[in-house]
Amino acid sequence: MTAELHWLSLTAMAVALYWVPYILNRMASQGILEAMRNTAENETQPAAWARRAQAAHGVAMENFPLFAALILAAHVAGVSNGVTAAAAPLYFFGMLAHYIVFTLGIPYLRTLAFLIAGFGAEMALALTLLGII
Repeated sequence: MTAELHWLSLTAMAVALYWVPYILNRMASQGILEAMRNTAENETQPAAWARRAQAAHGVAMENFPLFAALILAAHVAGVSNGVTAAAAPLYFFGMLAHYIVFTLGIPYLRTLAFLIAGFGAEMALALTLLGII
């Protein structure tokens, strides 16, 4: 397995786990059975941090397909170099930082983390695939 596919796998696992904190908040505030119901009828308002965690999870879910497509395109094209090997963990750690600082409610760091991961790493991958860098 290439380093890029390794980081893609770790990123997929992280995105799959980002829902856990806000669901635990829902279970703590409503009880396990009520939290598992499929209705918003008796739903209590989640804690502010839990709303932010849910939003951060949404951002991660929206951006993961682009990252995955770029990594898989690089793999199929046989493109694996220093840029792609650096961009893949940069995306992982940048999006992890984004999730954490978004959940904590730190606005400027949240934007910076997303800029590095969501834009920087993905653009580096895309430009490498296109032979521009």
